[in-house]
Amino acid sequence: MTAFIASLMFVVLAEMGDKTQLLAMAFATRYSAHKVLLAVFFATLVNHGLAVLTGHFLTTVIPLDVISFAAAFSFIIFGLWTIRGDKLEREDKKESRFGPVLTVGIAFFLAEMGDKTQLATISLAVEYKNMIHVLMGTTLGMVIADAVGIILGIVMRKHIPEKTIKWISAVIFVMFGLRGMCQILSPRLDILSIWGVMALISLGTIYAAWRLSKPEKSDDASGFQEKR
Repeated sequence: MTAFIASLMFVVLAEMGDKTQLLAMAFATRYSAHKVLLAVFFATLVNHGLAVLTGHFLTTVIPLDVISFAAAFSFIIFGLWTIRGDKLEREDKKESRFGPVLTVGIAFFLAEMGDKTQLATISLAVEYKNMIHVLMGTTLGMVIADAVGIILGIVMRKHIPEKTIKWISAVIFVMFGLRGMCQILSPRLDILSIWGVMALISLGTIYAAWRLSKPEKSDDASGFQEKR
């Protein structure tokens, strides 16, 4: 059950502010919520099924310690990715002659390819070596997170700042990543070296988070600068 609970929790956190959660909000304005969630379930089941198989295969060709360290570091990347957030690129505007479930399912499957929740699923499959429980946890986590997204989009969006949700999720991701890296380094380095490595990674993460949280310059401003 540890693999199931951890997988569910991580994917719920990873989905906060993610493109697929934005898709859920957008499609819920066009189709009924239960059809959107049904499509999310089937698309995630197929997509994350491919991810856990990939994670299982990696353990047979790459040393487990290397993969475990990369998986722990990836959680820090997921945290920074959560701060950056995603924007829709008209995926919700694409028309289809198929029914609502298949239309939404195809859109979710394509949007999830290479997304951080799919990458997190690969990392979790490596970490826990339990493909079935990881797949169940990540699939249910995706459905829960997108259900929350629909509720936020329809009812509660004015009351809960999206930025607050992103930062809480990001901090939890980074903490889990640092903890995992510390556990991997503990048998190999002395305590001072571990603290030094952790300090460098933490400072780099804080700096990256600060840069990602800065508002981007508008096109108008950049155009004005080019004219000057």
